[in-house]
Amino acid sequence: MTTKTKAKGRILEAVHETAADLHRLGFIDQRKMRKYEALCLDPIPEYDSEKIRSLRDRYQLSQTVLASLLNTSPSAVRQWEMGDKHPSGPSQKLLNLLERKGIEALI
Repeated sequence: MTTKTKAKGRILEAVHETAADLHRLGFIDQRKMRKYEALCLDPIPEYDSEKIRSLRDRYQLSQTVLASLLNTSPSAVRQWEMGDKHPSGPSQKLLNLLERKGIEALI
């Protein structure tokens, strides 16, 4: 499934939850589930080097500790902060979780 977060409204949240249950039970295929996600969910924001650095500063984490929390390598975090590469998929989702819920959500 695509990396998405928070539903746009109560009705769309209910639609998405129902579709997710139907997908889990095998009544909706992956392609149809992606359509429901595109309809119902807001996309996760992009994380650039400044945003990643500010998150790290906010929680007073080293690059190595942040990498451990995100289950990635310290060199990946270093490259993100230098702007050479950008986080994708699971790392982007975890960065969003860190930003919204705090470090306790990742521990």
